[in-house]
Amino acid sequence: MKSVTRSLRILEAVAQHQPVTVGELTKIFGLPKSTVQRTLVSLAEAGWLRANRKDTTRWEIGARVLAVRPAALQGSSLFAAAREPMVRLRDAVNETIHLSVPDALQCMVVVDRVDCDHPVRTFHTIGDTSPLHATAVGRAVLAHLPRRDVEDLIAAGLERFSDTTPGEPDELRAELDRIRTDGYAVNRNQFRPGVCAVAAAVLDEDGTPLAAVAVSMPEARYDEERAPKWGRLVADTAAEISQRRLGA
Repeated sequence: MKSVTRSLRILEAVAQHQPVTVGELTKIFGLPKSTVQRTLVSLAEAGWLRANRKDTTRWEIGARVLAVRPAALQGSSLFAAAREPMVRLRDAVNETIHLSVPDALQCMVVVDRVDCDHPVRTFHTIGDTSPLHATAVGRAVLAHLPRRDVEDLIAAGLERFSDTTPGEPDELRAELDRIRTDGYAVNRNQFRPGVCAVAAAVLDEDGTPLAAVAVSMPEARYDEERAPKWGRLVADTAAEISQRRLGA
């Protein structure tokens, strides 16, 4: 089982750092170079990884991963329930729409995207990760988690990515209270410079946050006065996804 776990961790690291060399992975994991090389070759033989075409000493995700991801998502009730509401939300605001799911308290992961037709727009690759406390999707989820989970995240440290990232515990707690009251979260340059978003949580029948849907836009098109309208639209979309998933 240790070898399986190691292979999966190396696969995840390649996805995050690709194209990446054996030496770089060796430094990340502190493993012998020969062990990392054998794991990479095994994953490549199975189709999960491949050598970069321009530099064969570097590794990247293979076609098998790219094939499995949409199949897995399309078979899920969340993906099926979210797609049409996301398209309608995109049509209503003409901005990019993202669906992200939490990976415990580690990060949010983008699992689907509907692009707008603006020549300048925000773009997050499927599989991109982001911290919960610094993003609208993350705080939308945090606002619906048990208090002890929020305190565990705070205890692990709140990294600042910009001057506006909520890096103080009381600042984050106050922001989560506001999200619970308003029903949506706002991110204005708190994670990536020049990127803004408005997000709301998709909840299970018992109120557990399963995901978050967001309207994402360049700062140049963000309008503070329109944020409440976007928030209502996003919250309504998240509620519709929840209802569709439950078959209501």
